[in-house]
Amino acid sequence: MIASGTKRPRNVDWTRAAAILYGDWGTSKAYVVGLAFAVAGYSSFWLIAAMCLLTALVGVNYMTICKHYPDGGGVYASVRHRSEIISIVGAFLLIADYIVTAAISSLSAFQYLGVNHPEIFAAGAIVVIGALNLLGPKHTGGLAFMISVPTAIVVLVLGMFCLPHIGTAWHAVQPLTGGFFKNWNGFVGIVLALSGVEAIANSTGVMKLDPGSTDEKPCVSKTANKAIIVTMIEVCGFTALLGLAMHALPNLVVNKDDVDAIAAHGLPAAEGVRDYMLRYIGQIFIGGALGTTAGHIAAWAVSIVFGFLLLSAVNTAIVDLIAISFLMSRDGELPPIFQKLNKFGVPNMSVIAATIIPAVLVIMVKDMAGLADLYAVGVVGAIATNLGASSTDKHLRLGKCERGLMFCTFLVMAAIEISLFIDKPNARMFSLVILATGLIARGLLAEHKQRRSAAEAATAAVQRAVETAKQTINFGTHVAAGMPLLAAVRGIGRTLDFAIEEARETDRPLYLLFVREQPITTADDRKRKWQQDEEAYRIFEYAAEKADGHTVLPCYAVSESAADTIVDIAATVGASRLILGAPQRNALVNMLRGNLIRKVSDILPEDIHMLVYA
Repeated sequence: MIASGTKRPRNVDWTRAAAILYGDWGTSKAYVVGLAFAVAGYSSFWLIAAMCLLTALVGVNYMTICKHYPDGGGVYASVRHRSEIISIVGAFLLIADYIVTAAISSLSAFQYLGVNHPEIFAAGAIVVIGALNLLGPKHTGGLAFMISVPTAIVVLVLGMFCLPHIGTAWHAVQPLTGGFFKNWNGFVGIVLALSGVEAIANSTGVMKLDPGSTDEKPCVSKTANKAIIVTMIEVCGFTALLGLAMHALPNLVVNKDDVDAIAAHGLPAAEGVRDYMLRYIGQIFIGGALGTTAGHIAAWAVSIVFGFLLLSAVNTAIVDLIAISFLMSRDGELPPIFQKLNKFGVPNMSVIAATIIPAVLVIMVKDMAGLADLYAVGVVGAIATNLGASSTDKHLRLGKCERGLMFCTFLVMAAIEISLFIDKPNARMFSLVILATGLIARGLLAEHKQRRSAAEAATAAVQRAVETAKQTINFGTHVAAGMPLLAAVRGIGRTLDFAIEEARETDRPLYLLFVREQPITTADDRKRKWQQDEEAYRIFEYAAEKADGHTVLPCYAVSESAADTIVDIAATVGASRLILGAPQRNALVNMLRGNLIRKVSDILPEDIHMLVYA
C-alpha cells in the first residue's frame, strides 16, 4: 500500500490572489460611492476618504496575518487554537456576511445593467451560479482574473476622464455637518465590502511559496503582500478619485434614501442613480468630452464590466460559504450532511444552503439600501475577532509596531461593530439569527453524538474485526521484472481491466491509484486509508481477483487536485507509463470542470508516457 501525503496544491500566484481580493474590494466602488452621497450629499467625499483609509489599514494588518498563518489565516482557522467558541462565533458572523455579499452583489449587477425587477434576475443568477458549483468548477481565481482585467481598464479610463473635473469637484466639496456622532453613523453606514480580505487570508494555504521556503516551513508573504498592496492601491485610490469626481456633478439631489439627477446645467435627468453612480459619471464625463454617443457607450461599458465583476463576487461568496461550512462540518461543528460529497467531490447540502438563502434574501429585501442595512455586522465582527485574537496572542511572533497597529485597528473595528449593533437593528437581528441557528445546529449535533456514543462503543469490536478482515486481500506475490505501470482509475471498468492485462502481458508491476477528489481536505483526510473508503476497497478487491497473482500495488489519496496527485505519485513510484481512462461526461461538464487528461498532460514529466484508454 502506498499512501499519498498530498496537500492542497500551492498554485495560486499573486495575480490570482489579487483577483480574488479585487472581486470583493473592487466591487465596493460600484455602489458605495452612490450610497455615500445618499448619506451625506456633497460632504460625502470625507466619508469615502475615511472608508478608504480604513480599508488600507485593514489590508496592512492582514498582510501581517498572512505572513504568520501560511496555511490559512481566516478567523475560523487563526482563532481556533485559542478558543473554539470564539472561532465558531467568528465563522458564523462571516457566514452572515457572505450571504449578504452574494445578495447585494447580484442585485447591484442587474441594477447596473438597468433591467426591470432586478431582484428577480439577481435571485435567478444566484441559483444558476450555485448550480454550476454543484459541478465543482475549478480555477475560479483564473476566472476572477479574466474579469478583473477589463474592469481595471475601464476604471482607469473612467478615472482619466474624471481628472479634468477634479478642480471643480474639490470646490464643490462641503464640510461635514451635524456633529461627530451623526458623521460617525454615516461612516459606519458605508463600511462595505471588506470581507475579501478574509477570503485572501483563507487562501494562504494554496498560495505559491516564497523563494527559499518549503512545505515544512512555508512562507507566502511575497505572494500575499503583492496581491494586497496592488489591490489596495487600486481600490483606495480610484474609489477616492471617483468619489471626489462625483462632486463635480451639480445636478445631484438626495431623494429620501436615494439619489436623483435632475435636468440642470445642461445635464440630463436620471432617477435613482445611487445604485449606478459610476455609470452616470461615465455617461456625463466621457459624453462631455467625446460626444453623447460616446457617453452612452461608456455607460454601457461600465455597466457590463461591473455587472460581470459583481457576479464574480457572487461566485466568490458562494464558494467561501461552501468551504467554511464544509470545514466546520469536518470539525464536528455542523451536521455531517454538510460534508457529504456528490460524484464531483462537492458537498451538495453546503451548495444548496449557500444558494437558496441569499436568493430568498434578495427577493425579500429587493433594495440596495435594505441589503446594505443587513451588511457589515458580520464581516466587521469577524475581522475584529481575528485582529483582536491575533494581536493579543503572545505566542505569535509579532513585532511591537505590528502588534500595536493591529491592536489599534482592532479597537477601531470593535467600535464600528458596537455602533453597527446599536444603529443597525436589522443587521444585528440578521447576524444574531444566523449565529443562533448555527449554535443550535451545533448543540443538536453534540447531543446526537452523545446519544450515538453508546451504540458506537457496542459495535467497535465488530468494526475492528471487519477492518482486519479487509486488510487480508491478496494483491499477489509474483515478482514482475519490467518498469512499473501506474493506472489511475475512477471505478471498476474497461480501463482497469486493460491496465491489469497490460501489466500481465508486459510483466510489469501495476500501481493502481484511486484519488478521492474533494474541494477541501483536512489533516484527517490525508491520513485516511483505502480500507475506510468503500468505493476504493471494492476497486482494489476486484483488481486483486482479476490480477490472479500478478503484483498489484494499491495507491490511495484524498486530494483537491486529482491531476497534481496523479503526476506526483507517478514520479514517486518511477512509473514508465501512465494509464488513464477517457472521461465519460458531456462537453458542458468538461468545460466547467476542466479536462483531467489535458491537465495531467501539461504537468507530466517527459520521461513518463501517457496512455489514454477510450
